[in-house]
Parts: sequence; C-alpha cells; structure tokens
Amino acid sequence: MLQVNWNYIKMLLLLGLVVFLYAFSSAKNTVRNVSNPIIKFKGDNNLFLTHENVSKLLIQKNQSVKNKSKETLDLNVLESALNSNQMVKSAQVYLSVNGMITAEVEQKKPIARVRTNASYYIDDQGGYMPLSLNYTARVPLVIGHIEKNNLSHVFKMAKKVNEDEFLRKHVIEIRQTEKNTFFLKFRQSNFAVQLGSLKNLDKKIMNLKAFYKKALKENSLDNYVNVNLQFESQVVCTKK
Repeated sequence: MLQVNWNYIKMLLLLGLVVFLYAFSSAKNTVRNVSNPIIKFKGDNNLFLTHENVSKLLIQKNQSVKNKSKETLDLNVLESALNSNQMVKSAQVYLSVNGMITAEVEQKKPIARVRTNASYYIDDQGGYMPLSLNYTARVPLVIGHIEKNNLSHVFKMAKKVNEDEFLRKHVIEIRQTEKNTFFLKFRQSNFAVQLGSLKNLDKKIMNLKAFYKKALKENSLDNYVNVNLQFESQVVCTKK
C-alpha cells in the first residue's frame, strides 16, 4: 500500500499559496495608481520655489502624475524635469510600494543679485539663478559692467563677501567696471571702497578691516568719501 507523505504535500500547497499571493500582490501593486506627490525641500527654509511650482514640474507626457499607474511612471523623466529648473540645485524622486511618490528638492543658494539691464541672482556655485516671485534674498546688489556669460570675476568677489563675516555684515553693493576692477558700498557709511583688481584680495580686505576698526574707534568714518585699497601696502583715504 502506497504511503502518502502529507507533510510533503502540505509544504507544496503552502509554497503554491505563497507564490500565488506574491503574484497577486505584484499584479495589484503594478496597477496601483499614484497619489498626490509628497514634496520635501532640503536645506534652507527660504522657498524660491513653492510646493505648487514643484508639482507643476512633475508632469509626464503633459499629464499630472496623480492617479497614473505606477508602471507608466518614469522617475528619470520626472527627476530631469525638476533638475532642469534653474532654481533647483539637485532633485531626487522616489516611489514607494503603496504608490506614494516623493520629490526631494534642494534649491540653489544666491549670494548676490545682479541689477543691470537684466536682474538675476548669482548662486554659491557661480551660476545663474533667476529671481523668484515667492521670495527675495537679502544679498548684496551687483551693478556696473556685468556679462551674464562671464560671471567668474564678480563671483569671486561676491563669494569673498559671503564667506567673510565682516564683509557680509557691511557690504550692500558690489560694482564691477569694464576693466574688472571693483568698488564696494557699505551699509552705514557714505564712502566708496575702491578695491581695484582682485589681485592680493585677502591682503586688501585685511587692510580694509584695519582701517575700519581704527576709524570707528576715532569716530571718523563719516569724514571720508573714498577708501582706496589698490595699493597692497597701504590705505589711501580721501576726506570730504
């Protein structure tokens, strides 16, 4: 008489049930529709882009991602759409198993605002960044002879201002001439700071700080109309 191995049969049935449930779950998950995207901003809370702006960028084939099937979504296309925005530094898009789509966006950080025949920001990487209707950054104005496709000189000056605590506190305007020389305007002083070229910039800034500290102590800051730092070893001041 043939003996039936019931344990073996039970294992086969259990394995078959697991495979069926997995296949059923995968099929159901594949056709699951995507819900409203979750948008997270990384870094600063200053929103040059709004959640609505980002949602409008999450478009595939001229359609919103909401209520689209998961299998029709191309995350690379969505990431490219976000990264193509000139206010975005980087962006990543994730899709969870339950149909939740998440976009993590890091915005560019402006360090200066150009105001010539066109207005835009210079970001902390030296690139172009458009102005935003949602938020205005409090950064120094850049005026004078500025070429949008050649920001290297003014970026170096703006970067120095941004990274130096003293300059960041006092400088409200940077002016670049056609010869790539620079003038600075201070927040609470009427004199112009004439830097000249960017050669020996650190030394010139050190001289400027020494002059400012001495003049502040002597209460004579208002006596000057021009502070010339073009000469590496000295500060030449013009009184009113």
